[in-house]
Amino acid sequence: MKQLLAGVSGPKAMVMTVSAGAIPQAHWTQDPQVGGGRIIGEACHFVDLLRHLADSAIEHASIDRMQSTCGDTATINLRFRDGSIGAIHYFANGSKAIPKERLEVFVGGRVLQLDNYRVLRGFSWPKFRTMRLWRQDKGQANCTAAFLDAIINRPTVPHSLIPPTELMEVGRAVVQLGATSAR
Repeated sequence: MKQLLAGVSGPKAMVMTVSAGAIPQAHWTQDPQVGGGRIIGEACHFVDLLRHLADSAIEHASIDRMQSTCGDTATINLRFRDGSIGAIHYFANGSKAIPKERLEVFVGGRVLQLDNYRVLRGFSWPKFRTMRLWRQDKGQANCTAAFLDAIINRPTVPHSLIPPTELMEVGRAVVQLGATSAR
């Protein structure tokens, strides 16, 4: 997705839908002091993903939560410096019968649609239609390989795979979102 988007200019509109499923209020992930709550503990990854795809700083982040015991059914809205926007629909009230995650990116009269990290479809995309994987790939193996490569092959060069300013930017946005409570 990132490679395809590199060839297109202009702001992006991104929609991430996560059918996260219910986790009981007593579970450690729901505890703000232990697991941080699900927005900080899991939805943070989707904020990071949209920031990566936008390739532009987050200017504004807000959250609307459905009234519930855990407050883990929410929509996160992001606005980026380049004019891109993103919505993360993180829902704990759905069915396990549907795929867990879907990402859609609209840009320049084209659409990319990623279903559960297994099928990527391009609509009105020159020279690209579909890429299918045998199994789900969320990038953990590539992330680990890049990290190890940086440590082993370039140990004396100060660097970061993700710029520290970007890590802090996403971290601040997610902590702000997690602190917004509807319980």
